[in-house]
Amino acid sequence: MPEGGYKIRNATGIHFVTFAVVEWVDVFTRKTYSDILLESLRYCQKEKGLIIHGWCLMSNHIHLVISSIENNPSDILRDFKKFTSKQIIDAIRKNHSESRREWMLQIFARQGEQNSRNVNFQFWRQENHPEELFSRKFIRQKLNYIHNNPVEAGIVDRAEDYVYSSARDYKSKIKGLIEIVAL
Repeated sequence: MPEGGYKIRNATGIHFVTFAVVEWVDVFTRKTYSDILLESLRYCQKEKGLIIHGWCLMSNHIHLVISSIENNPSDILRDFKKFTSKQIIDAIRKNHSESRREWMLQIFARQGEQNSRNVNFQFWRQENHPEELFSRKFIRQKLNYIHNNPVEAGIVDRAEDYVYSSARDYKSKIKGLIEIVAL
């Protein structure tokens, strides 16, 4: 771990971040929960100045290449994670057709009990592991990594065929689900 922990130190830099659901629970296999996450990203773009250069949402984690001109990305991510945690857990609670509902809520409650920062539930793992992207080569490496995640997982044969990713913006010039600023 870098000295002082994983933190975004250069608020105006471009960063690669990853965060995952506790216990790697496959929440985002349901469109309903993915839609909450995507709508929250759009809100952060519009209202908080989040700039998304690349992204990929997998079943239990998300990768982002981000920057921000207006606000510190750490603050944006903190608020994003807090908001989406509440919204997704609430959606799971209300979804009586969710076959995994009780199981997921038990995991989130158990994780919440183990973390003094939470009142009831914990949805996201604590860390984001931000890495500042200093060079074009490093940016390309991270974009290729996140775009190839669904290919490596065997979900699609070509990165640009995966809907929940910016690969289509970069590789096929088809507008994706999230507005990006290409690098």
